[in-house]
Amino acid sequence: MEVILREKNAAEWVYRGEGAANLVLAYTGSSPAFIGKVMRIRKAPTNDAVSVRSPSALTAHERLLWKDVDELVSSSDHEIAGQLFVCHVMKPLLGSKYVDPGMLVLVSREFLESVQKDVICQRPPWRVDTAQVDTHCDSVLLMSDHSLFTHGNLGSSPCISVEIKPKCGFLPLSRFISKETAIKRRITRFEMHQALKLHQGEISLLSEYNPLDLFSGSKERIHKAIKDLFTTPQNNFRVFMNGSLIFGGLGGGAEDTNFCIAKAFEDELKSVIQADDGLCTENLLTLVAEALQKSGVLDRLLDVQKLDNDDIEGVIHAYYDITCQQCMVCRELSEEEVKRYTSLHSASFDESLRIVKDYLIAATAKDCSLIICFRPRKEGDSGSVCNNVYLESTEQTFDYKVYFIDLDLKHLSKMEEYYELDKKIVSCYREMIKMNQGRNKVANLQAS
Repeated sequence: MEVILREKNAAEWVYRGEGAANLVLAYTGSSPAFIGKVMRIRKAPTNDAVSVRSPSALTAHERLLWKDVDELVSSSDHEIAGQLFVCHVMKPLLGSKYVDPGMLVLVSREFLESVQKDVICQRPPWRVDTAQVDTHCDSVLLMSDHSLFTHGNLGSSPCISVEIKPKCGFLPLSRFISKETAIKRRITRFEMHQALKLHQGEISLLSEYNPLDLFSGSKERIHKAIKDLFTTPQNNFRVFMNGSLIFGGLGGGAEDTNFCIAKAFEDELKSVIQADDGLCTENLLTLVAEALQKSGVLDRLLDVQKLDNDDIEGVIHAYYDITCQQCMVCRELSEEEVKRYTSLHSASFDESLRIVKDYLIAATAKDCSLIICFRPRKEGDSGSVCNNVYLESTEQTFDYKVYFIDLDLKHLSKMEEYYELDKKIVSCYREMIKMNQGRNKVANLQAS
């Protein structure tokens, strides 16, 4: 971390996008150290901009939680803790060839303030309202730009990258799920959350995407999942050409795909996909499905997601035990209902720690993204060491690489929020079903 980025360097970094916790910037300057790199800068809630920072990256209870990872426990900086979590926890679980922990680079406060001014006009207004650049950071995370295949020669070797947020790929079977929320065993979290997002005005159309299709292992179902993501990309599907966004939203949600958007995207693909007019998009979606199935990365991701064996309805009880608080959930339940959770409250302290730790690791896996980057292999180039996939319809071979990104450390302080959000998602979905049934009943009566 010898390099320090200062105010004069800010103009060389351009807005690439953002999630709930971080801004992402891409490098446009000429320094060899930064070409082909992206930077992740932590955000802070707008109403928390001047809060005092903790001297430790983890709370006392979190240090117990991660006691097996010495470097993480002793970290005094949030950025360092985040990188160490990726390096020592997520990388071994997901596979070292698919995870890039990045490196930390020191930054001045003036650099961060300048970046904030430069990108504010490009950020979605709702993102600006809720959070800004955390100008108290001492360092930022520098990573390879995985939307690019190589750092140079882009003109002679175009590459196209697809970023997907897969979401949770299984239905929970936990015995701790209550009768009131049993619908979780039949309907995916993604589908139920869509109802809440529609109700809150975050989206304009319910997505047909089903994560169970993506994780099914079936080429046809994977292809359907990719197609559904393309139709309603929201913040779950983006496409880059040579590192520049050509489809999807920069800072979160995107418009639903209409004729004009689809036509513009089709035209962009012609330089990479050698298909008849109108078939480039379909071929790209096929290419993505082929690469995902061939790589096996979704199986790896699903295994990590399934570390959540007890569901938040069970884990919340273990959380109260390790934080030595009265269980706020049991307090609201009848004597008979409390019995369901007796085994959790009588578990050993180490077992409670394991339950919560596994849940938080799984939460990271449910919220991460995948980037699949493709480069058409030139005729006669058979010496590439890259993985490749053959697109039969265009008779093209593509080198490809896959990386997991956005593997953020989830904090213990969010547990009660996760529990309340889960209740809200189920409640809103059940309400939507009830309203739809009511409308159908009225329509049937009118028709008769």
